[in-house]
Amino acid sequence: MTSKRVLLAKPRGYCAGVDRAVQTVEEALKLYGAPIYVRKQIVHNKHVVATLEAQGAIFVEENEEVPEGATVIFSAHGVAPEVYEQARERNLKAIDATCPLVTKVHHEARRYAAQDYDILLIGHEGHEEVIGTAGEAPAHVQLVDGPDEADKIQVRDPEKVVWLSQTTLSVDETMETVARLKERLPLLQSPPSDDICYATQNRQQVVKQIAAECDVMIVVGSTNSSNSLRLRDVALDAGARASYLVDYATEIADEWLEGATTVGLTSGASVPDELVTQVLDHLAARGFGQVDEIMTVQEKITFSLPQELKRDMKAAAR
Repeated sequence: MTSKRVLLAKPRGYCAGVDRAVQTVEEALKLYGAPIYVRKQIVHNKHVVATLEAQGAIFVEENEEVPEGATVIFSAHGVAPEVYEQARERNLKAIDATCPLVTKVHHEARRYAAQDYDILLIGHEGHEEVIGTAGEAPAHVQLVDGPDEADKIQVRDPEKVVWLSQTTLSVDETMETVARLKERLPLLQSPPSDDICYATQNRQQVVKQIAAECDVMIVVGSTNSSNSLRLRDVALDAGARASYLVDYATEIADEWLEGATTVGLTSGASVPDELVTQVLDHLAARGFGQVDEIMTVQEKITFSLPQELKRDMKAAAR
């Protein structure tokens, strides 16, 4: 009888930016007390949001919903400048938990706009990160949502055009989009350094390595998490026979595992590892007791907490 096994991807789960954002909310609750308001989901994960709500975080869509003078935290995905403006008008104490890698893309957008470039932003329409980045230079930014959109782009000067990207995209699809853009715009410039974040790339890389051996790939992550959805797609492209996205182990259907001997398991960058452990327990109960962790790279990056919060934490510790 063939033994059933799980190939567990590493790196998986929390990236440095998510870790920092979640910690920001937790520390703010300890320091200022509940409620703490958070504009949009702090990270795109159902479980994380529910856990923070239970601790006293209140998630809102817009600054108007925050009482005047209260504390508001901006999510890891970044916000447009007008959001800071609204916060000032309402006298809100704003703490910015934007991932530093997203902030880098915002800086690039401002810099190229100041030099009067057309900016082609590769990303998904309506995603919070895209809205925030485009908001830095709305007159200069055009969204390119996938390779097929490349043919519709119009620019003022084909010699002054640059591409930037959302940080959580599929690396391969983004490069395909760039190649299509370059067919039309041979002088298209690239960002000075990679916009797709290290964690997104690393999680996709290990999935590519194991996918072909997997009968089924299970990705733990929420449906509004761009990087989690990309992991599911990357698994299929790299040869997994089936690939599913779940928030919780209880969502795994037994028929997915019928006839399977190798299950791949990974999680998106906003997923706490306890949810992966629950999936491992679920799989073990169904005979998948052997777990081989496949590691492609060791992640050592950490980001410090937002300045505003660190200042107040220091003052409180005196």
